[in-house]
Amino acid sequence: MIQAIGTYLPPWGAAARREQGIDEDTVTMAVAAGLLALSGSDAGAVSSVVLVTHDLPLLEGGNSAALLGGLGLDDTVEVREQIGGAPAALSAVLSAAPGTLVIGADLGPGAGAAAALVGERGLELTKSGRINRSMPVATRDDHGAQSDYADPRLLRERGLGVSLERLGFDGKASVVAGLTGKDAASLTMGDAPQLPTTGASSALFALAALADRRDGGRILAVEQANVVAADLGGGSVTVNRDEVEARPAPKVRPIPGSDLNISLAAYERAFDAKLRLEAAKCTNCGTLSYPHRYRCLVCGSEAPTDTVDLPRDAEIYTQATIHVPVPGLSVPYTVVLAELGDTGVRTLVRLTGAAAGSTSIGDRGRMVFRRVAIRSGVPDYGYAFYPSVKAEVAA
Repeated sequence: MIQAIGTYLPPWGAAARREQGIDEDTVTMAVAAGLLALSGSDAGAVSSVVLVTHDLPLLEGGNSAALLGGLGLDDTVEVREQIGGAPAALSAVLSAAPGTLVIGADLGPGAGAAAALVGERGLELTKSGRINRSMPVATRDDHGAQSDYADPRLLRERGLGVSLERLGFDGKASVVAGLTGKDAASLTMGDAPQLPTTGASSALFALAALADRRDGGRILAVEQANVVAADLGGGSVTVNRDEVEARPAPKVRPIPGSDLNISLAAYERAFDAKLRLEAAKCTNCGTLSYPHRYRCLVCGSEAPTDTVDLPRDAEIYTQATIHVPVPGLSVPYTVVLAELGDTGVRTLVRLTGAAAGSTSIGDRGRMVFRRVAIRSGVPDYGYAFYPSVKAEVAA
């Protein structure tokens, strides 16, 4: 049963196809969608997370710690990172036990992420068929270089066509994930929803589209010659969306040169506090400190501290826009000193979701999970300030 669905689209690009920001990757978008699916639910009931994508940032060591940190889930929760597209994501939902959060994320073409929380109640999703066949028309080598056999007719007739025959599919689906244009239209009813992605997340965007209609329907998830079909029952389910209107990405200038090397000792020491946005609370006087300190700045206590979650709503206390070239970065960019809720805690972060210099002191917004930098090949995650709609200015 699908209990809740969350969808996220980057604000950049065109209405039909979005592109990720320079501070976004698969993990940051997965966190955005996952938090929306978990909104209003008991995060403690989540027993496992499945991330399906073709674009894992780290192949050695994995991405589970950063994913769980951004989602605010305990670091003992099981995480499965799976390479795959729409059929893999739909299969993950079909086979998931209650308490599983399934996330699909894609960098493009068509960037976005969507998540489905499987529970004891909600919409019933049942498998109606699955075919696994090999027709590797599009491939990617060890260095990321892509090639395309460029024979859409072969794929349509001997690939997908044969798979559908074996599946016994002889009608029209309510929505097809993984295809676009005429290929999708030939397999769907006339009022089929248009999906913003074609990768793993497209299967979950399809679930969200049918859930909005509240009339169920059949979903086909396709990747080359692999097909998974499922039927969604009627009813209602919570769908939370973060899909602001698309706009052109701000123009920035990448500065050539080597970026700063990472200090793994410093990275590990600040990991939890930075990714989980947690402050230390003095057990003697109640003063909050972020990042954690061994000695309270107010009362001087060195006793063990409590850990508290910081709010995500924020206000710009002061800001600066940097134009000075820095190797490994793109300019211009804006940094803001953001005050978090009414805690009195302030933190220095980058501006995201708006052009550099487009915000003012006093503007309100929220803290969002973003990739701060890539150092020594390691994605360094943290938070950025995303202004409210009234403060956003297109590039």
